[in-house]
Order: sequence, then C-alpha cells, then structure tokens
Amino acid sequence: MALTDDAITGIKQMILSGQVGPGEKLPRETELATRLGLSRSSLREAVRALILAGVLKTRQGDGTYVTSLEPHQLLETMSLAVDFMRNRSLVELFEVRRMIEPAATALAAGRIIREDLLRLDETLHRMDSAGSVEDLVEADDDFHRTIAGATGNAALAAFLQNLYGRTLRARIWRGLTEEGAVDRTRVSHHAIYDAISNRDAELARSAATMHIAEVEAWFRCLPEIRDAAPPEGNDRPNHPGNVKS
Repeated sequence: MALTDDAITGIKQMILSGQVGPGEKLPRETELATRLGLSRSSLREAVRALILAGVLKTRQGDGTYVTSLEPHQLLETMSLAVDFMRNRSLVELFEVRRMIEPAATALAAGRIIREDLLRLDETLHRMDSAGSVEDLVEADDDFHRTIAGATGNAALAAFLQNLYGRTLRARIWRGLTEEGAVDRTRVSHHAIYDAISNRDAELARSAATMHIAEVEAWFRCLPEIRDAAPPEGNDRPNHPGNVKS
C-alpha cells in the first residue's frame, strides 16, 4: 500500500505542478512508472484509486486522462458513499445541512443575481400549485439548488447539491405522512425567498436554519430512527459515570 500511496502522491504532484493539467492525457504507463520510480503494478493501483476519486478517467483504447477537476466531479465519491447510508446516518446528513446550508443561504442573499431570483420565484409558484407531494418536493429541490448556485461558490454548491439528492426520499416521505407538512414547507420557503429577495443575509440564515431544523426534528422522531439512536448522557457505555472501578 505504501508504494501505491507514493504513486498517488507522484501523480498528484504532476497535476499540481502543471506537468499535466485538467483534460490532458497522462504519459504512457511505462514512461510514467519510470518517471515516478515505481513498479507498473503500484502505478495501476494508484490510477484505479484516482479514477474512483474522480481525478482520472480512462478512454477505451486511448489512455488515461485527468478529469476537468470540477467540484461536482470530485464530490461524486462522497455521493456514492452517502447512497448507502440508512436510518441513523440520514439524521447525520440533516445535521450537516443544518450546519452548512444556513451560511450558504446568507451568502446567496448577498450575491444572488436577478436571473436566479426569478428562478426562485418560479419554483415557489410551482410549489404553491403542486398537485402532488412528489411535484412539490421536486420544486423544493430546485429551490435549494438555485440558492446553492447563487452563492457563486462552485465547491459549496456541488457539496450541497449532493446532500439535497440524498434526503429527497425522506422529504417526500414526510410530505406523505405528516399532517400539515406541505403547508409548513410552503411557508418556510416563502420566508427564505423573502429574506433573500430583500438581501437580508441574517434573516435568510435564520429562515433556512428553522426550515432545516423542523425537517430534522420530524425525522429524528420516527421510531426506526429514534430506536437506532445511540444512548445519551450517563447511558453511554464509555461515559465516565459508568466506568467500574
């Protein structure tokens, strides 16, 4: 594994130093192994790892290329990992959203352009006129993705958009099972929109925090989530009060 790590580091340094850039082809395997002073088997393992990480891609019969290195591409590995999360892990995704998305919403309030503001308004109209929970949540998703894009930060937008997709089913589930959830969703999104359209960053932050916290609180109360939660306080196995002398 150490030799593979060396090969990964070597390829990474080639990219960072500009010897090979986004969209460019890596040297042939024999030449690259010689340049890095490593075996071809170690090099192959490194290339496989970097392909999984979204840094490299292969073209059949042509060779191995550096990807565009765009944030959305580099975050695809995280997206795959999140796809396998269940129950308790989904609560953690909502926690991450609650920590990051309000700050992103505040940022968007100061940076949003007219076209994105019009797009937000359009998604609100779609939410208000949605004939099903699925249609409403689809518009909800577009609303949050537009805000993420309006931050002007491609890495932040890609990260948040990965999170939105992973909690989509949970949000549909809530709309179908919790009384009044659809109306509250509409109200909270109008509050976020009003704050952003008024360029009020702190109000936008607060409105986003309340919206995400409400959905998270509902999700935490589901029996399958509540029963899977780790013990708290003195009930934790490693809590100092439970250590036997």
